[in-house]
Amino acid sequence: MTECWEADCEREAAVELHIPWDANRKVCTGHARVWAQKDGVVAEPLDDYGEEWR
Repeated sequence: MTECWEADCEREAAVELHIPWDANRKVCTGHARVWAQKDGVVAEPLDDYGEEWR
């Protein structure tokens, strides 16, 4: 299990964010929704998160 990259978040990372102006990050679904609304950010589900999420 990989924890969310965001500070003070202990949820499991489910998405890898590809951020053009910064390093890629693995975050939970809640933080992924916020980040994915920014121009240029691409959210890609992590393969190891499980089929129940998809």
